[in-house]
Amino acid sequence: MEQMNIVVIGHVDHGKSTVIGRLLADTGSLPEGKLDAVRANCAYNARPFEYAFLLDALKDEQAQGITIDSARCFFRSSKREYIIIDAPGHIEFLKNMISGAARAEAALLVIDAKEGVRENSRRHGYLLSMLGIRQAAVCVNKMDLVDYSQEVFEAIRTEYSAFLARVGIVPAAFVPISARDGENICANSARMAWFDGPSALEVVDSFAKEPSRTDKPLRFPLQDIYKFTESGDDRRIIAGRIETGTVSVGDEVIFLPSGKRSRIASIEGFNVPSRSRASAGESTGFTLEEQIYIRPGELMCRADEPAAQVGTHLKVNLFWMGRQPMIKGKRYKLKLGGARIPVWLREVVTVLDASELTTDTSKQQIDRHDVAECVLETFKPIAFDVSSDIAATGRFVIIDNYEIAGGGVVLANVQAETNRTLDRVHQRERNWERSRITPQMRADRYKQRSTLVLLCGPAQMGKQRLAKALEEDLFASGRSVYYLGLVNSRLGVDAHIDDGGERDEYLRRLGEMSHVFTDAGLILITTISDLDDYELEMINLLNRPNDCRVINVGPNRFTRAQVDLQVDDAADQNGAIKAIKDLLVQQKYLVEYYL
Repeated sequence: MEQMNIVVIGHVDHGKSTVIGRLLADTGSLPEGKLDAVRANCAYNARPFEYAFLLDALKDEQAQGITIDSARCFFRSSKREYIIIDAPGHIEFLKNMISGAARAEAALLVIDAKEGVRENSRRHGYLLSMLGIRQAAVCVNKMDLVDYSQEVFEAIRTEYSAFLARVGIVPAAFVPISARDGENICANSARMAWFDGPSALEVVDSFAKEPSRTDKPLRFPLQDIYKFTESGDDRRIIAGRIETGTVSVGDEVIFLPSGKRSRIASIEGFNVPSRSRASAGESTGFTLEEQIYIRPGELMCRADEPAAQVGTHLKVNLFWMGRQPMIKGKRYKLKLGGARIPVWLREVVTVLDASELTTDTSKQQIDRHDVAECVLETFKPIAFDVSSDIAATGRFVIIDNYEIAGGGVVLANVQAETNRTLDRVHQRERNWERSRITPQMRADRYKQRSTLVLLCGPAQMGKQRLAKALEEDLFASGRSVYYLGLVNSRLGVDAHIDDGGERDEYLRRLGEMSHVFTDAGLILITTISDLDDYELEMINLLNRPNDCRVINVGPNRFTRAQVDLQVDDAADQNGAIKAIKDLLVQQKYLVEYYL
């Protein structure tokens, strides 16, 4: 039988868990003896039995009578098997509700007939729309508390239908129910003979199954890379989970955002037979025919299918749950697919009051429980999809101070004319106070033109030893030169950059310090490992208007950037120093230099 994920949501105490408990009991989906055990436990503790207790397994939940986390349970109808997600309704647990709803294909929204449509009822409806869940039905629960009144039911249907229409959801049905008594849960109720629509179970069975994820283009977020060396094993396995699509041995694949290409050589797994094809939902590994340098966080696509988009400015719908508001200029972390990358709030387009659907175009921050359309800027280009095309790579979360503070969906890739680095350079140049000593005057005094000599390449290639020796050689010949070591340039950045810490801040400070040294007329020498095209562009931009000469030591891993000199073997220190000095003479950084 086919399987479907359905989320049940609603305001706290409107009876979501009771609806699910009743579905489990009335369809015979409970483990043998489970219902009797819960009844006995209630009798032992002198508590009235509730069907919600079949789900609320956490002690805190039973003590407070609310659902805290997203619980999953299973039941079966004559048509299909279901995974039901019981999402919390209390406003403080909206984060849990979103994480639960994000996995669903359809939704049941539960509204208390006596309390009516509440603010959270509207907020939940909007969040379903934002998450791209278009299949939904509304259960108007606790009809027994309003004497099964048709007038009450029709008033709620009129009010909530109008609201859902404004957020793009057309409910499959409104069903009046009494979950406690089982009315209209699995069969039509004699107490509501005026209602000739389907029961809650019939509505659930009417939901259409989403198209298979295997029919969509391949999306494989790269989580990690494993290298094996034992017994002559030289495999380099890229590992992750296939979100959508299929891939076979021999397929040409492209990794984004780097744009590097290769072909699948083998499909790997632990203690499984050799195979030639892998599909959506599988956690697996691959080896490549051509060994290319790629990092965790890249997105693998098939070269013969539509590729994911790449950009640094993402227009998104964002729901903010952080204790502190989301503000411009503050560094956050974006998690999308396999990528973990610094991100900033670039622009607030509109902020929506989800309870009233009123918009504010003047707010410059996003407060707790706000829903906003905004533009986010990432530190480097990231691969993604518009959520309406492929949800798995179009949904994201925002981390603030090690906690999930926000989540949302990507609406569009924005082509921006500027970025944070360029804005910073323009602001710096506007405020920079210069003396009457010109760069040419400094060049005449020092007999050299200033430049940043950047030694880059993979780690452990001898770059630091070469940089220090180059400084000593140039200093001995009378040049104004300085070697800026890694520790010296950290300038208060605590996280270790090799561990994926605040590398963006380290590079920014390195670029700003390079600008100061080169503006003073010096030849500055520094090193950095595993520099990519975008990071090099950032350093060049921050060093403006001064020059940068790029010396690559070891394998060249740049995709687009052109290096000024390639040094294959740093062990030949004298040869490498001579080649670098020849380059500086040829490009007239060393004036009146005699070999």
